[in-house]
Amino acid sequence: MALSRKMDAIDMSQIQLARELEWSPSMVSRMISGKRPVGAELMSGVLGVLRITGPKRRELMEMARRATELGWWQEFGDRLPPELTTLSAQEDSAILVVNYENTLVPGLLQTAEYTAALLEATPAIPVGEVGDRKRARQLRKEVFDRRRQAKFLFFINEYVVCCAGAGREIMSGQVHHLLTMSVRPNIEIRVIPESAGFHAGRMPFKLMEFSEINPVVHIETDTSALFIERADSIAGYKSIAADLSRIALNEGHSRAWLAKVASELGAREDHDAKRPAGIFELEEE
Repeated sequence: MALSRKMDAIDMSQIQLARELEWSPSMVSRMISGKRPVGAELMSGVLGVLRITGPKRRELMEMARRATELGWWQEFGDRLPPELTTLSAQEDSAILVVNYENTLVPGLLQTAEYTAALLEATPAIPVGEVGDRKRARQLRKEVFDRRRQAKFLFFINEYVVCCAGAGREIMSGQVHHLLTMSVRPNIEIRVIPESAGFHAGRMPFKLMEFSEINPVVHIETDTSALFIERADSIAGYKSIAADLSRIALNEGHSRAWLAKVASELGAREDHDAKRPAGIFELEEE
């Protein structure tokens, strides 16, 4: 943590810091360990004593302001799985998120209609949780608009966009949404073409990096979630991300490819709307 590193650099103990701040030693200990969030006013005093200035001071002040704000997920209480609240908290504090998906649109990029179709078709989710899950997934998108924005890099297989599982109309809206999101300065969407063949991406994952703690990899299935922190595992996933970056279309070509698919889906919708009743059904038989 930045505070403990600075204390080591200036040879100041927690007892000495407590005296300077006129705090109890236990309060300082809980702050240093991260067990007690410190608001902006108190943090300002800590940074003054430790003589932390410039960009690092601004970063720590922003973290302090956010540390005492309630996350959106807390309003759901225990109605959401604990692994979802943990993921949301990590997404909210990350500085870089690398997300790879091979069959589905990444959760943070899903439209409400796509999410609804997906969750309603997932039998592992109890019916009573579907409504809260839909709303939670939409609220997770607030992470794109926080004051201290993270960088998001999404790798998606071509199949993700070409699969018609959600229905043509929903997929048309979804691809248009991907195209819209791809022009945001902190979001990069890159498509892995089918022609790339076999590659390092075997299963979906989310790699999150932070300013003050070690990276975390999140892996999710229909019934469980895993958070990986081992250094050798993190290194392995960084290698996978590097390989995906090597074979994926670059940002500009990915955007052009998405635009082409969006145009084709829109044209199909118009064509279907002009068909006389009954023709589509006859062609399907």
